[in-house]
Amino acid sequence: MQKNGPIFSILLALSFCHLINDMIQSLLPAIYPILRKNYHLNFTQIGMITFAYQLTASLLQPFVGGYTDKYPKPYSLSFGMFFTLSGLLLLANASDFYMLMLAASITGIGTSIFHPESSRIARLASGGKHGSAQSIFQVGGNAGTAIGPLLAAFIILRNGQGSIAWFAIAALLAIIILFQIGKWYSRHLSDRKTTKAPPKQGHHLSRHKVILYFSLLMILVFSKYFYMISMTSYYTFYLIDRFGLSVKQAQLHLFIFLGAIALGTLAGGPLGDKIGRKYVILFSLFGVMPFTLMLPYANLWQTEILSFIIGVVLASAFSAILVYATDLIPGRVGAVSGFFYGFAFGMGAIAAAILGKLADMTSIGFVFHICSYLPAIGIMGMWLPDLQKSRRHFLNPIPVS
Repeated sequence: MQKNGPIFSILLALSFCHLINDMIQSLLPAIYPILRKNYHLNFTQIGMITFAYQLTASLLQPFVGGYTDKYPKPYSLSFGMFFTLSGLLLLANASDFYMLMLAASITGIGTSIFHPESSRIARLASGGKHGSAQSIFQVGGNAGTAIGPLLAAFIILRNGQGSIAWFAIAALLAIIILFQIGKWYSRHLSDRKTTKAPPKQGHHLSRHKVILYFSLLMILVFSKYFYMISMTSYYTFYLIDRFGLSVKQAQLHLFIFLGAIALGTLAGGPLGDKIGRKYVILFSLFGVMPFTLMLPYANLWQTEILSFIIGVVLASAFSAILVYATDLIPGRVGAVSGFFYGFAFGMGAIAAAILGKLADMTSIGFVFHICSYLPAIGIMGMWLPDLQKSRRHFLNPIPVS
């Protein structure tokens, strides 16, 4: 931990590379309408492509994070970006459904390497402002996810699937930057070997309660990502089906929603540092419910407003959840970050497959009606303890007179 405050040069560089990584990954769902038309895919196959990406991303992340907790690998970030680059090039040249599945899987491997180690470095560079550092890091990813559909609308729609390869330049730039970050991380590891490590911040919770609250966080992540995947993977189809928009118009609406996610992510971390992560989690996951319930009944301009509000409110939770989890199990940043990123991607994979099948069996509108009730699960956030308050009491107990 840095005593002199956050190292913004590292945090901003990480955030920028996160932007590139997630921008590349977001190109896949952004071009689903194109792929569906070119390869005559149904919603089940669309869901399976998302499933392939999310599955490889989710399964490997906890193992990568746990391994690098014990054996830090400063240059693993640039190695992970190489997989993202490879998946990108394969996607540009895919000729059938199975090659699309393979491209999605390879891109997922890149994500599984990138996220756990990036989260660790963000925490090291945080200067104690863990929530704010996570927000800076994650907002880059959210911005990239938002930019992806916009670039798809103006570049890939005009020039075809092969133009995806043009984004290889951005991936190569990220590899160079991540290599420099790896040098900083390597120096940090060398300095840590020669200085006494600061004591881990603790809490008073028993092992049983830690497991209980960790499980509760998993349930909350489930509710968040099951709803989120309905928007990121199927929102364009919903807009096309309900309002008769063109693919380009629908992707612009998706950009607005994803931009709202970036804004919410940026706000969530600092708010968690200031007012308590428990309250940000509760407000984000349960407080969004009135807006999700209204969305299926809204007209087009109301849908724009509601989707923006939903994006801002819902996105503010993940930074708070991730830092809350690493506070719950101190000293295991890589493993915990990898687990939660992996679990989030895993929920996305399952949700994409289930919702795609449900859309084929019923309608895309029915899917959005069902998903609107998912935030009700967020009420379970009430049972989380306030760890920040608990830690202050643990470290500074009231003297007994």
